[in-house]
Amino acid sequence: MHTDQRLTEAYKSARIEYFDENSKYVFFSDCHRSNGSNSDEFIKNRNNYLFALEYYYKNGFTYVEAGDGDELWEHPHFRDIKNAHSDVFDMLKRFFYEDRLIMLYGNHNIYLKNQEYVESNYYTYYNNYEEKNYDFMKGLKPCEGLVLKHKKTQQEILVVHGHQGDFSNDQFWVLSMLSLKYFWRYLHALGAKSPSSPVGNMNKRHKIEKNFVKWIKKHKKMIICGHTHRLKYPRNNELPYFNIGCCLYPTSITNIEITGGEIQLVQWKVLPDEDGVLQIRRQILRGPNPIEKYDISKSELNEN
Repeated sequence: MHTDQRLTEAYKSARIEYFDENSKYVFFSDCHRSNGSNSDEFIKNRNNYLFALEYYYKNGFTYVEAGDGDELWEHPHFRDIKNAHSDVFDMLKRFFYEDRLIMLYGNHNIYLKNQEYVESNYYTYYNNYEEKNYDFMKGLKPCEGLVLKHKKTQQEILVVHGHQGDFSNDQFWVLSMLSLKYFWRYLHALGAKSPSSPVGNMNKRHKIEKNFVKWIKKHKKMIICGHTHRLKYPRNNELPYFNIGCCLYPTSITNIEITGGEIQLVQWKVLPDEDGVLQIRRQILRGPNPIEKYDISKSELNEN
């Protein structure tokens, strides 16, 4: 299917959340939490991620994970990932039980589209020491799309992973998954990238972005997504295509915040202070700008 059709399907079936100037949302994507082995790229930024999550939890944000949180293509047994990153999931569980966690599925964790898989893997966890099951995220219902709708202006923001319409990672995801699981997975541990991934393929990445921009122009909706691992915050003359980036950069993670009626792109990175002491710092890379600036149903924004 074409990107226009797939995005429209995701929009029509999306979970709807109403927001206003008092709402606080933080968007992460492409964590690719794995099993702690050499191929687990998430490990290098796990401390950055945990520190960021603690900040957002204490400051009352709702956590939105826009797909590919867990690397289920390589490790379909979620318990292996849960055991490797138990501190991370303890943090996510705190968001969940305060009704402040929204989980979307992407291509690498598309198993979450199957509610039976979710119930078998995410509803309970097994405590090896006590040899018994405990509730984990019981009641979790991942979705493909999220629509944030402003209570007063009715402005809509579509949040998806971003694989919609990416042929090899959408309609033919099974073949790409098998290729990664039984071949590229081992080269991945040595640093090689799969050619089917938009991360290592600039032409493919740009094509995906252009197709999303076409949908935005046609349907007059702002989009927040991930998938390409390429952060994006639109310039003044560009249509509102926002890309969260990922948690797999060499020394940092990026995310998007909506708070106080404004949107901004944020980076968390380990940096030295004036005494050479390493600290995790939050830096605003782009923005903030008012959300209504990107309501193209009422403006004349044009594609650059």
